[in-house]
Amino acid sequence: MNARTDEARQPSTRRDILILLKINGLLTVQDMADRLGLTGMAVRRHLLALQKERYVRLKFERRKARKPVAVYRLSDAAEELFPNQYDGLTLELLDSIRDTFGETFLDELFAKRTEKLRNEFRSVQTGCRLEERLTALARIQDDLGYMVKLEKAGKGIYILEEANCPVSRVASRYRQVCQCELELFAELLDADVKRMECMADGGAACRYLVCEKRVNA
Repeated sequence: MNARTDEARQPSTRRDILILLKINGLLTVQDMADRLGLTGMAVRRHLLALQKERYVRLKFERRKARKPVAVYRLSDAAEELFPNQYDGLTLELLDSIRDTFGETFLDELFAKRTEKLRNEFRSVQTGCRLEERLTALARIQDDLGYMVKLEKAGKGIYILEEANCPVSRVASRYRQVCQCELELFAELLDADVKRMECMADGGAACRYLVCEKRVNA
Protein backbone atom coordinates (compact mmCIF):
# COMPACT_ATOMS: atom_id res chain seq x y z
CA MET A 1 0.00 0.00 0.00
CA ASN A 2 1.53 3.35 -1.01
CA ALA A 3 1.43 6.49 1.13
CA ARG A 4 -1.26 8.16 -0.97
CA THR A 5 -3.59 5.16 -0.72
CA ASP A 6 -3.04 4.92 3.03
CA GLU A 7 -3.73 8.64 3.42
CA ALA A 8 -7.02 8.29 1.55
CA ARG A 9 -8.03 5.44 3.86
CA GLN A 10 -7.20 7.23 7.10
CA PRO A 11 -10.74 8.11 8.27
CA SER A 12 -12.10 4.61 7.55
CA THR A 13 -8.99 2.91 8.98
CA ARG A 14 -9.27 4.85 12.23
CA ARG A 15 -12.94 3.93 12.41
CA ASP A 16 -12.01 0.27 11.90
CA ILE A 17 -9.43 0.51 14.70
CA LEU A 18 -12.04 1.99 17.05
CA ILE A 19 -14.48 -0.80 16.19
CA LEU A 20 -11.82 -3.47 16.75
CA LEU A 21 -11.01 -2.03 20.17
CA LYS A 22 -14.68 -1.74 21.02
CA ILE A 23 -15.31 -5.39 20.23
CA ASN A 24 -12.11 -6.85 21.69
CA GLY A 25 -11.33 -4.54 24.58
CA LEU A 26 -7.53 -4.69 24.58
CA LEU A 27 -5.33 -5.19 21.51
CA THR A 28 -1.67 -4.87 20.61
CA VAL A 29 -0.44 -3.07 17.52
CA GLN A 30 0.32 -6.44 15.92
CA ASP A 31 -3.19 -7.71 16.70
CA MET A 32 -4.69 -4.76 14.84
CA ALA A 33 -2.18 -4.91 11.99
CA ASP A 34 -2.99 -8.58 11.36
CA ARG A 35 -6.75 -8.01 11.35
CA LEU A 36 -6.64 -4.89 9.20
CA GLY A 37 -4.00 -6.07 6.75
CA LEU A 38 -1.73 -3.12 7.52
CA THR A 39 1.85 -2.73 8.66
CA GLY A 40 2.58 -2.13 12.32
CA MET A 41 3.99 1.28 11.40
CA ALA A 42 0.74 2.29 9.70
CA VAL A 43 -1.33 1.18 12.70
CA ARG A 44 0.94 3.09 15.09
CA ARG A 45 0.46 6.24 13.03
CA HIS A 46 -3.32 5.93 13.25
CA LEU A 47 -3.15 5.14 16.97
CA LEU A 48 -1.02 8.20 17.58
CA ALA A 49 -3.66 10.36 15.90
CA LEU A 50 -6.41 8.70 17.95
CA GLN A 51 -4.42 9.26 21.13
CA LYS A 52 -4.08 12.95 20.33
CA GLU A 53 -7.85 13.04 19.89
CA ARG A 54 -8.14 11.27 23.28
CA TYR A 55 -10.04 8.30 21.82
CA VAL A 56 -7.57 5.56 22.76
CA ARG A 57 -5.36 4.88 25.77
CA LEU A 58 -2.10 2.98 26.06
CA LYS A 59 -1.29 0.64 28.91
CA PHE A 60 1.25 -2.11 29.58
CA GLU A 61 0.12 -5.63 30.41
CA ARG A 62 2.21 -8.58 31.53
CA ARG A 63 1.32 -11.78 29.67
CA LYS A 64 2.52 -15.24 30.72
CA ALA A 65 5.43 -13.99 32.82
CA ARG A 66 6.95 -12.20 29.85
CA LYS A 67 8.00 -8.57 29.77
CA PRO A 68 5.11 -6.06 29.70
CA VAL A 69 3.34 -5.71 26.35
CA ALA A 70 1.89 -2.43 25.08
CA VAL A 71 -1.86 -2.73 24.55
CA TYR A 72 -4.49 -0.22 23.55
CA ARG A 73 -8.06 0.31 24.67
CA LEU A 74 -10.79 2.87 24.10
CA SER A 75 -11.07 5.93 26.32
CA ASP A 76 -14.33 7.06 27.90
CA ALA A 77 -14.55 9.80 25.27
CA ALA A 78 -14.57 7.18 22.50
CA GLU A 79 -17.68 5.54 23.96
CA GLU A 80 -19.66 8.57 22.79
CA LEU A 81 -18.83 7.63 19.18
CA PHE A 82 -20.91 4.46 19.35
CA PRO A 83 -24.72 4.05 19.17
CA ASN A 84 -26.43 5.49 22.21
CA GLN A 85 -30.21 5.56 22.49
CA TYR A 86 -30.39 7.77 25.56
CA ASP A 87 -28.95 11.17 26.40
CA GLY A 88 -28.85 13.58 29.27
CA LEU A 89 -32.49 14.55 28.80
CA THR A 90 -33.60 10.98 29.52
CA LEU A 91 -31.63 10.94 32.75
CA GLU A 92 -33.14 14.26 33.79
CA LEU A 93 -36.63 12.92 33.15
CA LEU A 94 -35.97 9.75 35.13
CA ASP A 95 -34.53 11.78 37.99
CA SER A 96 -37.64 13.95 38.01
CA ILE A 97 -39.94 10.90 38.00
CA ARG A 98 -38.04 9.34 40.91
CA ASP A 99 -38.04 12.56 42.92
CA THR A 100 -41.74 13.20 42.28
CA PHE A 101 -43.28 9.71 42.48
CA GLY A 102 -40.66 7.67 44.32
CA GLU A 103 -38.50 4.62 43.63
CA THR A 104 -41.45 2.18 43.54
CA PHE A 105 -43.09 4.06 40.70
CA LEU A 106 -39.78 4.04 38.83
CA ASP A 107 -39.52 0.26 39.26
CA GLU A 108 -42.98 -0.09 37.76
CA LEU A 109 -41.90 2.07 34.83
CA PHE A 110 -38.95 -0.21 34.08
CA ALA A 111 -41.18 -3.26 34.48
CA LYS A 112 -43.48 -1.89 31.78
CA ARG A 113 -40.47 -1.34 29.52
CA THR A 114 -39.46 -4.97 30.08
CA GLU A 115 -42.95 -6.11 29.13
CA LYS A 116 -42.74 -4.11 25.92
CA LEU A 117 -39.37 -5.69 25.09
CA ARG A 118 -40.76 -9.13 25.92
CA ASN A 119 -43.42 -8.68 23.25
CA GLU A 120 -40.93 -7.36 20.72
CA PHE A 121 -38.53 -10.25 21.33
CA ARG A 122 -41.22 -12.93 21.33
CA SER A 123 -39.76 -14.46 18.15
CA VAL A 124 -36.75 -15.62 20.18
CA GLN A 125 -38.92 -18.21 21.91
CA THR A 126 -39.83 -19.92 18.64
CA GLY A 127 -36.46 -21.69 18.61
CA CYS A 128 -36.67 -25.30 19.75
CA ARG A 129 -33.04 -25.49 20.91
CA LEU A 130 -31.18 -23.09 23.18
CA GLU A 131 -28.63 -22.32 20.49
CA GLU A 132 -31.42 -21.28 18.10
CA ARG A 133 -32.96 -18.98 20.70
CA LEU A 134 -29.58 -17.49 21.55
CA THR A 135 -28.78 -16.85 17.89
CA ALA A 136 -32.11 -15.07 17.43
CA LEU A 137 -31.56 -12.96 20.56
CA ALA A 138 -28.01 -12.09 19.53
CA ARG A 139 -29.22 -10.98 16.10
CA ILE A 140 -31.87 -8.68 17.60
CA GLN A 141 -29.46 -7.15 20.10
CA ASP A 142 -26.83 -6.66 17.41
CA ASP A 143 -29.36 -4.82 15.23
CA LEU A 144 -30.04 -2.53 18.21
CA GLY A 145 -26.37 -1.56 18.40
CA TYR A 146 -25.10 -3.84 21.16
CA MET A 147 -22.31 -5.30 18.96
CA VAL A 148 -22.94 -8.89 20.07
CA LYS A 149 -20.58 -11.83 19.97
CA LEU A 150 -21.85 -15.35 20.74
CA GLU A 151 -19.50 -18.22 21.60
CA LYS A 152 -20.08 -21.86 22.54
CA ALA A 153 -18.09 -22.68 25.68
CA GLY A 154 -19.14 -26.32 26.09
CA LYS A 155 -22.09 -28.66 25.80
CA GLY A 156 -25.15 -26.54 26.51
CA ILE A 157 -22.95 -23.63 27.67
CA TYR A 158 -22.60 -20.30 25.84
CA ILE A 159 -21.05 -16.87 26.33
CA LEU A 160 -23.11 -13.91 25.10
CA GLU A 161 -21.05 -10.73 24.97
CA GLU A 162 -22.25 -7.21 24.24
CA ALA A 163 -19.35 -4.92 23.36
CA ASN A 164 -21.54 -1.81 23.31
CA CYS A 165 -24.37 -0.68 25.55
CA PRO A 166 -26.68 1.89 23.93
CA VAL A 167 -28.24 2.54 27.35
CA SER A 168 -24.99 2.69 29.33
CA ARG A 169 -25.55 6.19 30.72
CA VAL A 170 -28.95 5.25 32.08
CA ALA A 171 -27.80 1.82 33.31
CA SER A 172 -24.91 3.30 35.27
CA ARG A 173 -27.36 5.33 37.36
CA TYR A 174 -30.45 3.11 37.27
CA ARG A 175 -29.42 -0.49 37.72
CA GLN A 176 -32.98 -1.64 37.13
CA VAL A 177 -32.03 -1.59 33.44
CA CYS A 178 -29.40 -4.29 33.96
CA GLN A 179 -31.61 -6.39 36.20
CA CYS A 180 -34.51 -6.24 33.75
CA GLU A 181 -32.23 -7.32 30.91
CA LEU A 182 -30.93 -10.27 32.93
CA GLU A 183 -34.41 -11.45 33.85
CA LEU A 184 -35.68 -10.95 30.29
CA PHE A 185 -32.84 -13.01 28.80
CA ALA A 186 -33.45 -15.86 31.26
CA GLU A 187 -37.16 -15.91 30.44
CA LEU A 188 -36.81 -15.66 26.66
CA LEU A 189 -34.06 -18.27 26.50
CA ASP A 190 -35.61 -20.57 29.11
CA ALA A 191 -32.09 -21.03 30.46
CA ASP A 192 -29.90 -20.28 33.43
CA VAL A 193 -28.32 -16.87 32.76
CA LYS A 194 -25.58 -15.31 34.88
CA ARG A 195 -24.01 -11.91 34.30
CA MET A 196 -20.21 -12.25 34.41
CA GLU A 197 -19.24 -8.67 33.57
CA CYS A 198 -21.13 -5.40 33.24
CA MET A 199 -20.18 -2.12 31.59
CA ALA A 200 -22.20 -0.22 34.17
CA ASP A 201 -19.76 -1.56 36.78
CA GLY A 202 -16.77 -0.47 34.74
CA GLY A 203 -16.34 -3.67 32.72
CA ALA A 204 -15.07 -3.68 29.16
CA ALA A 205 -18.27 -5.41 28.00
CA CYS A 206 -21.50 -6.97 29.24
CA ARG A 207 -20.93 -10.73 29.33
CA TYR A 208 -23.46 -13.43 30.13
CA LEU A 209 -22.95 -17.10 30.89
CA VAL A 210 -25.91 -18.99 29.45
CA CYS A 211 -26.47 -22.65 30.37
CA GLU A 212 -29.19 -25.12 29.55
CA LYS A 213 -31.44 -25.83 32.52
CA ARG A 214 -30.73 -29.11 34.22
CA VAL A 215 -33.53 -31.63 34.05
CA ASN A 216 -34.20 -33.21 37.44
CA ALA A 217 -34.04 -36.97 37.41
